[in-house]
Amino acid sequence: MIVVMKPRADEAAVNQVVSVIEANGMYAHLSAGKEVTIIGVVGDKTKLDKRFLQAIPGVEKIVNITESYKLANISFHPEPTKIALANTSIGPENLTIMAGPCAVESEEQIMEAARGVKAAGATMLRGGAFKPRTSPYSFQGLEEEGLKLMQMAGKETGLNTICEVTSLKALEIAVNYVDMIQIGARNMQNFELLKEVGHAGIPVMLKRGLAATIDEWLNAAEYIMANGNEQVCLCERGIRTFETATRNTLDLAAVCVLKEKTHLPVIVDPSHASGVRRYVAPLSKAAVACGADGLMVEVHPNPPCALSDGQQSLDLPEFEQFMKEIKTFTILAGRVF
Repeated sequence: MIVVMKPRADEAAVNQVVSVIEANGMYAHLSAGKEVTIIGVVGDKTKLDKRFLQAIPGVEKIVNITESYKLANISFHPEPTKIALANTSIGPENLTIMAGPCAVESEEQIMEAARGVKAAGATMLRGGAFKPRTSPYSFQGLEEEGLKLMQMAGKETGLNTICEVTSLKALEIAVNYVDMIQIGARNMQNFELLKEVGHAGIPVMLKRGLAATIDEWLNAAEYIMANGNEQVCLCERGIRTFETATRNTLDLAAVCVLKEKTHLPVIVDPSHASGVRRYVAPLSKAAVACGADGLMVEVHPNPPCALSDGQQSLDLPEFEQFMKEIKTFTILAGRVF
C-alpha cells in the first residue's frame, strides 16, 4: 500500500500519516519527489483502517500494491535511485563502466588491468577474489590476498572497486577492502546471505539467477532492502535457455521491464551473457539503447593465459576500442561516463 500526498501537503500532514502507520505496528517508507510525496506502508496492513489515513488533510489517495516486493517497487519510490560511491555514482544520467579481470591472479596482473581500464575511461574496477566455479578443480580465487590487491589497485588508480562474495565469511572479509560487493547468479536466492548483505551497509550489485524470473529477482533484492540496505543495483547477466550458441541468453527485454517495475539501477554484463569476446561490444551497445545504467565488462591483460573466463575477456587494446565505440552510443542515450 502507498499513501499519495497532495502536491501542497505540508510536513505536519506527512508526519501525521507516518505516525498513524507506525502506531499500527508498521513501517513507513518516505519518498519525497519533486512533484509529490509518497509514503509506502510495509507490514501487516490488515491492522490498519484506511479511513484513518483518508481522513488526514493532505492525503490525495491510497493505492494498494499487489506485487510482493515493496521497497524495490517503483510505486514506493518513483524517483530513480542513485548509488553514491567515493569517486563515482551509479544511476541516472551517467553510464557506469565496471571493467577488469574475472579473477585477481597476481599483483602484476591486477595493476596492469586497473591502469589500462582507467586510461580507457572505466569508472569502476571489477575483480574476483572468491570464485564459485562449476568444477571444484578450477581456480577458486586468491580470497583475502586478492582483496588486498584490489584495494591497492583501486587506491592507485582512483577507481572504486567491486568484488563478488559467496558466503558470510567472504562478506565479512570483503567489506574491509572493496567499495561495493556483488552477489553472483548462483547466490541470488541464498536468502541468509542476502539478509547479511542487508545488514552490512555496503552498496551491492545483485546478479540475476540462471533461471530466475524478474519478480523472483526483485524479491531477492527486497531481502537486502528489507534488512536495512537500500543501496542496491541489479545486473542482467544472461539466463539459461535451450540455446547453446552462446554461454547464456542475454535478456535485454529485462532492462525495459525493470525500468517499469523498479527504481533500482540496472547493469548489464555482456561478457557472462555471451561467453564470446566479439559479442561484447554489440550487446553493450544494445544494452545502452535499452536504458541500462551501466555495463560490467571482463578485461584481462593477456586473455589466453587467464585463469578464468579468458575466452570472453577483452584485452586492453580491445577495451580501449570498445570504450571509443560505446561513447557514441552513450552520448545518444543522453548519458556521460
